[in-house]
Amino acid sequence: MLHREKWSRWLAALTVGLMLAGTALVPAEANGAGNAGQAPAVAAFASKGRKPASAPVSWSDLQRRYRGVFVLRASSSGGRRVALTFDDVPDPRYTPLVLNVLKRKRVRATFFVVGSRAAKHPGLLRRIVNEGHAVGNHTYSHPELPKLSLGQVKREIERTGTTIRTTVGFEPTMIRPPYGDIRPAQLEWAKSRGYTVINWDVDSQDWRQIPAGVVLRNAIKGLHSGSIVLMHAGGGTGQNLFGTVNALPKLIDQLRAKGYELVTVPELLHIPERRPKRA
Repeated sequence: MLHREKWSRWLAALTVGLMLAGTALVPAEANGAGNAGQAPAVAAFASKGRKPASAPVSWSDLQRRYRGVFVLRASSSGGRRVALTFDDVPDPRYTPLVLNVLKRKRVRATFFVVGSRAAKHPGLLRRIVNEGHAVGNHTYSHPELPKLSLGQVKREIERTGTTIRTTVGFEPTMIRPPYGDIRPAQLEWAKSRGYTVINWDVDSQDWRQIPAGVVLRNAIKGLHSGSIVLMHAGGGTGQNLFGTVNALPKLIDQLRAKGYELVTVPELLHIPERRPKRA
């Protein structure tokens, strides 16, 4: 995580400074208190967040340059509507639990599908669609797209689209790049193929394996009419997303109490969910 690296560099610099001043640092007690609340390292799917500050093009710039193609949120003029989105599905550990809550609360959401997972768990993908939720393409192997060639990006998207079509009968129009990161040249290709790239303006930060109360607070903080909320219904090896599962019923109740209608991303943006069938 970026914030951990920054902390490590700061601590290293402080240590050197104190040593030069002749001051000895006392080691922390072995009770682990120094790591209280710190999430353990997890596999690739776990790290998720906003575009790094060092990236050459900001999300807001991309949204201005690729209006209607790269989307962070809908216009607030569309009424008090918001969309809950769930990444890294299908995952047999957490996706069924999230679906159970949504079914009980009668909410339709949007799920971004990892192709390799859909190939392993086709029945779970079919359940997502059969229960009325929208689906999008989250690549086949969850790579960092800016590190790939355009040809590799095309294969990631097209392979996932084929897997989804084989399973549920259609290819989605929506793409969500892993970690939200994508280069302009890749957006140009997506535009030429009729895709819409969907990121988010509200990050629950549930990927940090935080408690339900913190997930809830993060999801509500900064939320406005037209917001797209990032959450997860799938995780990396050993990743704990029960904070998401436990926060979700309360989040739905609180949003409804504030007068928000919960809709899918295609409903929020007035775009088609499905690509035209191939000839």
